[in-house]
Amino acid sequence: MKIGLISDTHIPEAMPELPSQVRTVFSGADLILHAGDLHCLAVLDWLEEIAPVLACRGNGDDGSGGRPVVPEDPRLRDALVTTTAGFALGLVHDVLEPSEFPTHVECVKRYGDVLVINPGSPTFPHNYTAQPGTVAVLTLAENRGGAVTIYDLKTLAPLPGLFVTF
Repeated sequence: MKIGLISDTHIPEAMPELPSQVRTVFSGADLILHAGDLHCLAVLDWLEEIAPVLACRGNGDDGSGGRPVVPEDPRLRDALVTTTAGFALGLVHDVLEPSEFPTHVECVKRYGDVLVINPGSPTFPHNYTAQPGTVAVLTLAENRGGAVTIYDLKTLAPLPGLFVTF
């Protein structure tokens, strides 16, 4: 199973729409998980053209910084846990330790049996100016393991050191 992981899209604040490279990386996905700060439901509609989408709200979706509140939608929750391919997947925007997991910065860390994945931002990488950034792909083999790959949208190549198998 191929799952696209995306967060912090900030549309239309960052760009009028998602970089087209997202569609390339997520091609063939069975599911897409958006970890919040989408800022408008059109992001979920665009992603749903690729695969079914589940999303959670980020701080920017609840009106922070004077932004409009993103309306209710059945694809959008405060946080969620879903099971797929024999794995429990949790989706949340914020983690408890922001110094360890800064926003918009891609990383993969293991805590015992828990793998924490931050796909970064496809529009505001590392909180820099608006430009194509990163997304991730989680590949799961039914009850057997899988892999996480973080992709640079400028080159469509995996980022060195950010490929993890389990």
